[in-house]
Order: sequence, then structure tokens, then C-alpha cells
Amino acid sequence: MKVKYSIECVSARPLRRVAKRRGSRTMPELSKMRKPDVKVVILGDMNVGKTSLLHRYTEKKFKDTISTVGGAFFLKQWGPYNISIWDTAGREQFHGLGSMYCRGAAAVILTYDVTNWQSLAELEERFLSLTDTANHDCIYAIVGNKADLTDLQAQLGATQDGLTEDQGEEDGERPRVPSACPTPPASPVSLSGASVNKQVSREDAVALYGRILRYKGMEETNSLPADKMCFETSAKTGYNVDPLFEALFDMVLPSIIRKRTEREGSPTVDLEECSGAGKRPRPVCC
Repeated sequence: MKVKYSIECVSARPLRRVAKRRGSRTMPELSKMRKPDVKVVILGDMNVGKTSLLHRYTEKKFKDTISTVGGAFFLKQWGPYNISIWDTAGREQFHGLGSMYCRGAAAVILTYDVTNWQSLAELEERFLSLTDTANHDCIYAIVGNKADLTDLQAQLGATQDGLTEDQGEEDGERPRVPSACPTPPASPVSLSGASVNKQVSREDAVALYGRILRYKGMEETNSLPADKMCFETSAKTGYNVDPLFEALFDMVLPSIIRKRTEREGSPTVDLEECSGAGKRPRPVCC
């Protein structure tokens, strides 16, 4: 059976409609398109909510999605920088594409389902080896999604508009942003009314982060602490989603600055000037 792979390109900003006639995109138009300054990749098993996390962060809303085929590319403008976020397929038939997506990544988000222990085990068994093509100083975040099923704070941590409480308030003192990896109460009632048991605890995520550092040959004393790299989120309510991405973007900022410095220091070639200089004038008939 032949499988067709596809990559979907999605921008966090509205795209202008381009005319479909031949030669409509000229070289000056292409030169205005900014290249991504850094790459962030999301890995994890299917049905853990990777695509929903991206939609919640980029579009500020939750919507039902289907399983990603191949991969999807999101472009996020963060201040003066352009950050590409790659959403990868979790199905095993697309497993071989993961190492290609991770090539040159500055940050990798390893996502699991807090109600599914196997989704955490798959991160170490299937997905960790795919990160061998990432940058040597790549940052790794362990993210447990679907926290609204087990954490009462995650259920109530968003308004009906999908904004967190600190985003919804305009007056008075801003409430405290929930910290990473909060300890949820035991078996609360989910939004659907059913009681769901939490199968992955905070200690399990912290232990996985330590094993990742050892796999990468990193010293824990010289690496980012686990309490800053372990998050529990809810794409459905928006709980802890913005703090996750904003914290990662802050952490990869040195990588962005270094990459821009290397780009400015390296010699570049203007294709327009070269093409114009290489043309020989045609003889004019008198």
C-alpha cells in the first residue's frame, strides 16, 4: 500500500490571496518573505492533542481536529522574530519523518496525555531518538495535555472566551499565572461529568526529563531545571498553553540572536544583481 505524505503550511497571520496566473510571484516579492529565525517541533503519540495545542495558542480557540498526516507548519511572529512551529504526525506509519522535522530544531516539545500512561512511555521508546538531528543545545519540554480531565484548576482556569483568568481581567491586581506541573486533586469530575483517573504524575514527567538529559549526555547541574521544563496544559480550556510557548520562546532567544549574527556575518549573494550583471546586451540593428 502506498502512503502519500504531505506537509501543510499554515501561518498564524492572515495570508494575502495571490493571483494564480503564471509568473505572478516576482523575485522582489519572494525576497520580502522572511525566513524563520528558529524552529520548534512538537512530538508525541497520536490523540494527545498536539494540533489542538497549536490551534489554542495561535488562534486562541479550541476546535476538533483530525489526525495530522505527515506534518503541519505554523509560522508565528514573536516580536521582531519569526518562529516556525512544526506539528508532526503521531501515527507510527509516519514515524520515519520525525527525524527530518527535528533537523536543526532549537526546542522540542514532547507531549503526552495525562490520562494515558502509554503515551508517556512512547516518548522515550519511539520519539526520543528522533531528536538526534536537533541542535546540540536543543531545549526539551515535557508537556502533559488534557489536564482539564483530571485537574479542577485546569477546568476553571479559563473563561468562556477561551482566555485565562489573568487575560480576562483588566482592572485590579493580576492573578498569579499557574506554575508548571501543578499537582492536581485526586480524580476530580471532568467537564463531561465523568471521573477520570490521572495516570501520569508530576514525578513521572520529572523523571523522564532527567532520563532525556542523560540520553543527551547533559549534566543536570548545567541544564534547565525540571520544574521549568515540565508543564501540564489543557488545549480545551487554554490552561497553561500561553505560558508554555512564551517560556520556550524566551529560552530559545539566545539561539535566535546567535543565528542572526551568523547570518549577518556570512557573505550573501544578491540573485537579482547577479542575474542583471551576467546578461550581455543584445546588438541593436541600425
